[in-house]
Amino acid sequence: MNFLYPGFLFAVLAIAIPIVIHLFNFRKFKKVYFSNVQFLKEAKEQNSSRDKLQHLLVLACRVLAVLFLVLAFARPYIPLETGADPNKGNLISVYIDNSYSMETVNKEGNLLDEAKRKAKEIANAYQLNDQFQLLTNDFEGKHQRKLNKEAFILMLEELKISPASRTLQQVVNRLQQEGDSRKNHLVYLLSDFQQNFTGLEKIKSDPDIRYSIIKLNANALPNIAIDSVWSLSPVHQPNQSEQLVVKLHNYGLEDANDVPLKLLINQQQKAISNIKVPAGKSVKDTLAFSGLQKGWQKGVLSIKDFPITFDDELNFSFRVNSEMKVLSISGDPSQLYLKSLFAADPYFKLTEMAESNIKYSSFPEYRLIILNGLKQPSSGLAQQLKSYVKNGGSLVIFPDLDAGTAVYTPFLTALSLPAVKQLNTGTVVSSSIELKDPLFKDVFDQVPANMDLPVVSKYFSYLERNTAGKESILQLPLNQSLFARYPAGAGKMYLSASTLKPEDGNLSRHPVFVPLLFKVAFSSAKTQPMYYTAGKDDLLAQQKTSVGANQSLVLKSADGIEIIPEIRQTPGETLLYIADQVKKPGFYDLKRTDSVLAVLAFNDDRKESNMSYATEQNLKDLFDGQQIALHNSQKDALSLNIQAKNSSIELWKLCLILAVVFLAIEILLIRFFNKTKNIQKP
Repeated sequence: MNFLYPGFLFAVLAIAIPIVIHLFNFRKFKKVYFSNVQFLKEAKEQNSSRDKLQHLLVLACRVLAVLFLVLAFARPYIPLETGADPNKGNLISVYIDNSYSMETVNKEGNLLDEAKRKAKEIANAYQLNDQFQLLTNDFEGKHQRKLNKEAFILMLEELKISPASRTLQQVVNRLQQEGDSRKNHLVYLLSDFQQNFTGLEKIKSDPDIRYSIIKLNANALPNIAIDSVWSLSPVHQPNQSEQLVVKLHNYGLEDANDVPLKLLINQQQKAISNIKVPAGKSVKDTLAFSGLQKGWQKGVLSIKDFPITFDDELNFSFRVNSEMKVLSISGDPSQLYLKSLFAADPYFKLTEMAESNIKYSSFPEYRLIILNGLKQPSSGLAQQLKSYVKNGGSLVIFPDLDAGTAVYTPFLTALSLPAVKQLNTGTVVSSSIELKDPLFKDVFDQVPANMDLPVVSKYFSYLERNTAGKESILQLPLNQSLFARYPAGAGKMYLSASTLKPEDGNLSRHPVFVPLLFKVAFSSAKTQPMYYTAGKDDLLAQQKTSVGANQSLVLKSADGIEIIPEIRQTPGETLLYIADQVKKPGFYDLKRTDSVLAVLAFNDDRKESNMSYATEQNLKDLFDGQQIALHNSQKDALSLNIQAKNSSIELWKLCLILAVVFLAIEILLIRFFNKTKNIQKP
């Protein structure tokens, strides 16, 4: 057993003082006793042995009561086997969760402020020559430095709420990386321990490190969050109607009625709604609006929900384009089907090229290229188209059946498409249409029982040796495809078995042809995600962007934050690596010199919205078989002597109980033991 000085000196004095007092009283008693012989004789006869026993028991109880009372203040403890080397110094690492959930309150106030107070208590429990280390969710370099006690406490005062979010395993890994083998490494984890923070997997940690978990408890609070948003419009066109689907989640225990939802686009209100969100459930609502102009749009969805407000807004961005460029390369300029089709919608800008005059250098300008009846497709064209599709373009092929298999087989195989098996003649009706394909989404309000399907009288059948990734959109009998999609790199290729000529079938005149080609064109448009998560999404995919030798791309926010990302060029897109530099939600312009290439929206991580917490048993299970000390701030107030508390079994409570017990025994002995009548002197 160990004692904390000067308590041990008080304990020694506490034993001696009662003994001296008791001996003094006993001598006085003897003097009175010998002054009256008759009284002495009667006392000897009746109480001599019992009096001695009573005095000894009272003395023992009094001494033990005072002894244990003083020991309670001396705080004795039994050291645990922690593996700590007394010859080494201590490195005390303190992790403070500074995520949004730590803004919640309890009777002690703000959770983050409570964590900072307890971190000060931890620091004050150690010696001046010990080193300290502060870790937060920001994982900043300054929070990894080894500090003295004074510098550590000063850094605590600067700690603020951050949008960054981590997992418990990430925190443990980071702490282990920053350890020092020359010192005893002691770790304190202060958090509310949300379930999304702790996770469900067992924590893998260094067995040489002893972890002390201080769980902070917040009051149960209602919270409604804007969870996500997505658009129902495949492309965004000026002055066209738009539809957004918004998902709200109620993390509280009570239904939320008439939650006000507001949509702003470029700081102009576009839609409002009132939504009922049942407790613990998610609901979706569709907002319709119009009147957008060409360019990048900055949208903000907002609700009013107190007291947790960090998830009451959701930023998103998208681009409204005034046109889409489509290229048609034709072997027969007299065919006007494609020209008539795309002329019906001013959004499409169709460029036509003759097979004999193809400009390969212009391919990247177009989102969709259509080959219509080429008579002599070359291997050079195949290589250019393969590179175009690999980089994210879309290609549609309507073959020329009269050119024969000898012409189209090498061309198609050069594109990694199936070779021509044979040319078929005879009237055949399409056996099925894949209505669940994204191309036909929202095309049919109601599907008739006997749908009219395209008819072909002349078509190619293909050798489908490898059908991985193939998706049949229009199907012919005997498992043959009339129109199928094949993924290739970052793009897609569509292969038809027949032509657009009326003598070969009615595909070009069938009602399904218009939505089919329009949807193929719409799906070829490349769009970036509507929003990213700050501190989490570190790799941003953008449209292919060329950067000169003396140029760089910069992300810049309205409040002056500038981030220079690392650029990685891949087929079909440009990747921007930003690590965890974006820490604040908002809008960031992607610039090359002075031109704005894109607007990127960032939001806080929505996993912080779920105010569900791990229990003490959950935490013990996560550290199963490992050395941890678990403290609940409601049940166990942290003492200033936390070092002894977490490396020992304290005995002060037991000492206090024993002191009270012996005092009670002393009172009972004096009151009831050997109670006799008073003897009067004659």
